[in-house]
Amino acid sequence: MKRKVLLAEDDPVFRELVSDILQEAGYEVVAGENGQEALDLLLTRGADMAVLDLNMPVMDGLELTRRIRSDERLKEMPILMLTVRSYVEDQITGFDRGADDYLTKPFDRKMLIARLRVLERRILGNA
Repeated sequence: MKRKVLLAEDDPVFRELVSDILQEAGYEVVAGENGQEALDLLLTRGADMAVLDLNMPVMDGLELTRRIRSDERLKEMPILMLTVRSYVEDQITGFDRGADDYLTKPFDRKMLIARLRVLERRILGNA
């Protein structure tokens, strides 16, 4: 079954790069350029998992995570934060707000896919 990933990333070049990596790994991608657009896409088109940047205009990744976790229909969705913020405090804040995993930029494409596969297996039950 092809999983759908919500990608929220404000940098257009990076958004395209991550989209390509996810699509090459067999995922369908729904991508927004800020948290609000990503939330709107999630509510209209749905997704199984989310990869969220932390720093975005309009609505940041932490607020988007909070909104996903507060929605009864979405609260179990696996969320991976993908951001340049590498400080332990930022990672703890991400986890406290509901992120399931945290990967800092720059990252290895194999590691991104490996972490998504772990979330998929553990949270969505895909073997």
